[in-house]
Amino acid sequence: MESLLSLLEDGEAPQGRKRTYVDVILPLPLEKLYTYSVPLHLIPQVKAGIRVEVHLASLGLYSGIIRRVHQDDKEIKTKPILSVLDEEAIIAEQQFKLWDWIAEYYCCHLGELMQAALPAGLKLSGETKLVVNSDFPEENLEAASENLSKKEIHILELMFKYRELSLEELQKLLNQKSVQQLIKPLIEKGIILLSEELEERYKPKKIGMVRFSAPYSLEDSESIKKAFEIIGKANRQMELLLAAIQLLREKPEISRKELCEKASVDSSVLKKLQEKAVFEFYEKEISRIDTKRVQSIGNYALSASQKQAFEEINQQFQSKNTVLLHGVTGSGKTQVFVELMEQCLNEGKQVLYLLPEIALTAQIVGRLQKHFADRIQVYHSKFNRNERVEIWKNVQQSANIILGARSALFLPFSNLGLIIVDEEHDPSYKQQDPAPRYHARDAAIYLASLFKAKTLLGTATPSLETMRNVQEGKYGLVSMRERFGEIALPQILIVDAAEETKQKRMKSHFTQQLLDAIKETTDAGEQVILFQNRRGYAPIYQCGDCGWTVECNDCDVSMTFHKFSNDLHCHYCANRQALPKKCKACNAVDLKIKGFGTEKIEDDLKIFFPDLNIMRMDWDSVKGREGVDRIIHSFENGEADILVGTQMVSKGLDFDNVGLVGVLSADQLLHFPDFRSSERTYQLITQVAGRAGRKKKQGKVIVQAFNLKHPVLFEILQQNFDSFLSRELRERKDFQYPPFNRLIHIQLRHKKLNILEDASIFVADRLKKVLGDRVLGPAVPGISRIRSYYLIDFLLKMGLNSSGLSEAKKLLKSIQQEMKTLKNLSGTRMVIDVDPY
Repeated sequence: MESLLSLLEDGEAPQGRKRTYVDVILPLPLEKLYTYSVPLHLIPQVKAGIRVEVHLASLGLYSGIIRRVHQDDKEIKTKPILSVLDEEAIIAEQQFKLWDWIAEYYCCHLGELMQAALPAGLKLSGETKLVVNSDFPEENLEAASENLSKKEIHILELMFKYRELSLEELQKLLNQKSVQQLIKPLIEKGIILLSEELEERYKPKKIGMVRFSAPYSLEDSESIKKAFEIIGKANRQMELLLAAIQLLREKPEISRKELCEKASVDSSVLKKLQEKAVFEFYEKEISRIDTKRVQSIGNYALSASQKQAFEEINQQFQSKNTVLLHGVTGSGKTQVFVELMEQCLNEGKQVLYLLPEIALTAQIVGRLQKHFADRIQVYHSKFNRNERVEIWKNVQQSANIILGARSALFLPFSNLGLIIVDEEHDPSYKQQDPAPRYHARDAAIYLASLFKAKTLLGTATPSLETMRNVQEGKYGLVSMRERFGEIALPQILIVDAAEETKQKRMKSHFTQQLLDAIKETTDAGEQVILFQNRRGYAPIYQCGDCGWTVECNDCDVSMTFHKFSNDLHCHYCANRQALPKKCKACNAVDLKIKGFGTEKIEDDLKIFFPDLNIMRMDWDSVKGREGVDRIIHSFENGEADILVGTQMVSKGLDFDNVGLVGVLSADQLLHFPDFRSSERTYQLITQVAGRAGRKKKQGKVIVQAFNLKHPVLFEILQQNFDSFLSRELRERKDFQYPPFNRLIHIQLRHKKLNILEDASIFVADRLKKVLGDRVLGPAVPGISRIRSYYLIDFLLKMGLNSSGLSEAKKLLKSIQQEMKTLKNLSGTRMVIDVDPY
């Protein structure tokens, strides 16, 4: 009998019966799926989309996803799955189709899609470390034992003994092949945590609460009388006590802040009642994923132009699956989105609202909550692991509106009806590293097609690819050419910084016109935004005698000086080093900073305007998940007069009181070595200019530039998108760049330069034999070494023919595989980026 059970558990079927196998996706960059046998007792539980626990050679235990279940008369020599982790599929067929399309189009592996798509809490491996939640001390174990199984209690006893265990260590201690199924309930109950979460979990969001101390209680009127007697004639304390009684009759809990605001007193009065033991304080943890319980106030009445846009979009959706809403900044596109979302919800379908940056979510969520209350679910990478798993399950159960950055594409939608891609032009929609290097806008359009849903692209500055698709009739077009409330577009002034420098009228990095405009704007009670697309204090720290520059040890790039930390940072690998006291080339001590970033602008402004409040928003000033929200809310509430920032300030933010926007160095954008530099400059400056004068009156924009003859600056000055579009498309066509060609960027990486050079010769030979002059390279990029890896680039210029593109991808994959078989080149990394942005 025991031998029979052993056979069943190992997956061997009785004579004449077909064996069951599963093809499993693992979260690793593997060329193929791995096939495992299914023990007979697990066969009823397996199906596509279910997670299973498997063992992968020397790599240990992993949770993988079943892609396919199949049977075979012949025995396949393979390992059995160890356990089934889910009762229902966590990945639906539409998601698998999206993964397949991204893997094929962007030349990546399904394992990389799994790694990117699934929350970390759904991707356990043998090395995953487990710890007991600090909120569950050992003395709680006996009290909680009634709700735990014997095995769960045993696991917790081991956890308390060893403090931290990996899955494989726990497996050995329990003497069991599989433990994931056993620990799953403990993880779901929050008793066991993944150790990687500790930093996030030990910093929960909490608010200060207040309640009556014993023996005082609202149910006991005599005790409340005694509380008033203790207070005596202290009027402010009495007002506070009355306010607490009123609030606690309305709801079970109140916060300290809420009570003080209700009684119009400060926290010192509340502290006195705590000292008299009438009140006691406690902390309450607030879920970061719970949306505020805001009562829906319904939709605002649309303006004539908004109503027309709404009707035209619906008309276009009759014949087009994708429509571009091209509306100038401040035209009220969001309200049109709201009407379309409401329409989709009324049809019982889900809405996905994509944003390019997490920074935008706070403002957008606030606006959408006014219409949809708690029907909105936010999703992005700043949520911790457990929160993302919870959101994943909410979406699977048909959450109504999902708002998030590009990773929200991978959520398990069940009934998608509409995808809105806001600021569709933004380069943040393109994933750079690691793989999959997909473009969220294009993937969103494919995802919508899987559900027969519609896609709406919204922006004031459309990408050239999108406009070309409009011209060819693939996408519909709806335009909104006027600002909401008939507010005029901002007045744009371009100032000649070269002439100002020549005439010695520049003050630090500011023209006199900009400084005068800042003073005039702030004197009028309005706010200012200054844009400089470079963070840090200064990008170069250089010897004044010989010109030696401090460079990163691991990257061929100069290190940026940060005054706040008083050291040098590499913005490519995050290396930091102290300021050198003398030049390493000539021993001179005359070391100077050159150039300027947002930190220096903030510093200089405090000299020119000591009485103004100045705030900075870049990746150095944004700390933690709440950092961006805090800065945005502070500026929105008038706590700062000037906001200095990188391109983060250009992305769709809506401030009522901004009267002036200053662009400090337009030339840096225009001279970036990229064929898209003109397009990005037009988009960035137009977008940041659109933050001015959105509500009250016409705003003003001052752009400082050294080369006023550049055509893009003239087109920005005239606010003439049509002129920019026609000129830029002509140039792209002449030089065979997108949208008239498809590009594939190939980068070879190795820590040894001689091996990298050999690899580049090998790859160039293979590519040019087949593709000829469509291959550009090998070429050394502007930054030739990053994180100790030397780099060499190739660029393929392919036509728009899909079969030719597919053949090129097959060729690249075969070269990749061939290199792995060559001993002298096997360590070379080959990165393929389709449609680089």
